[in-house]
Amino acid sequence: MSVSASTARAQRAPSREATPRRSVRRPGARLTARREALFGYAMIALAMTFVTVFTFIPIVASLGLSFFDWDVISPPKWAGLANYERFFNDGPVLQSFGVTIVMALAIVVLQLSLGLFLAVLVNQRTSNFGRTFFRTAFYLPLLASTAAVAIFMGYLFDYKFGAINYYLGLLGGAGVPWLTSSFGAQVTIVLIVVWQQVGFTFVLFVAALMSVPTDVLEASSIDGAGPLRTLFRIKVPLISPTILFAAVIALINAMQLFDQPYIMTKGGPGSATTTAVISMYRTGFQNLEFGYSSAISIVLLLLILAITGAQFLASRKLVFYQ
Repeated sequence: MSVSASTARAQRAPSREATPRRSVRRPGARLTARREALFGYAMIALAMTFVTVFTFIPIVASLGLSFFDWDVISPPKWAGLANYERFFNDGPVLQSFGVTIVMALAIVVLQLSLGLFLAVLVNQRTSNFGRTFFRTAFYLPLLASTAAVAIFMGYLFDYKFGAINYYLGLLGGAGVPWLTSSFGAQVTIVLIVVWQQVGFTFVLFVAALMSVPTDVLEASSIDGAGPLRTLFRIKVPLISPTILFAAVIALINAMQLFDQPYIMTKGGPGSATTTAVISMYRTGFQNLEFGYSSAISIVLLLLILAITGAQFLASRKLVFYQ
């Protein structure tokens, strides 16, 4: 065979590298993809069913019931906007909303500031094991029952038989009216709520601080920025989306404050710790005025939505997304 003939045959033979490879599908790949899609849709449907049954339907039912007078015993009677007119002329209920706003603001400010302080301290001064230990330790109170914590704290801060006043007496100090004075009861309940809830914001802020790019921190240290300047000029702006999320969640929870003041003080002394949810509970389940109680709940819902909307509007200038 001549060299020219072998060369021509080699040129006519298709090269394995030149031929495009066809994508080979596994026999059950399409079936597996369908099963995964169906499983995902099933999980979404389950979550939406849960939210619809336990959130959307009760909200719509409360909205409809707020236009009626209903005491459970007799049939509902149409009242129109009378329940809402009564709300804006009801001094004790309006006062309970004022108490709720004041205590909610105090809870949110203390919870965010204390959570950020602890997160910065743990993130700078401890190892990975230390971060895990403190995250677990601070998060544990959040797992406890709110009612159980309120009962325990009620005995602990009792004026006559509480352990705190007992040890203050051993040290020669006078007993403090933790729950028997208006200001003392408000401060005590705020501190207890912050103690139980701060673990949530602490965990969020630790995770956010760990995600701050190290090259940015190194550049700031080279430029001569101190710890405080690095914190407020670099770290806080970079974790501002997390701060916004924590602030929204904390404010929504604080505006629905019920367990601690109701169990520890029954809304007292007087009406110092009577929150909006306590007023709603008393109106509905003690006075059997479920129409008016539903109107109070709708107003509280609108107030929470308005405050949350204001937070998101303010976030346009205060929150920085990478």
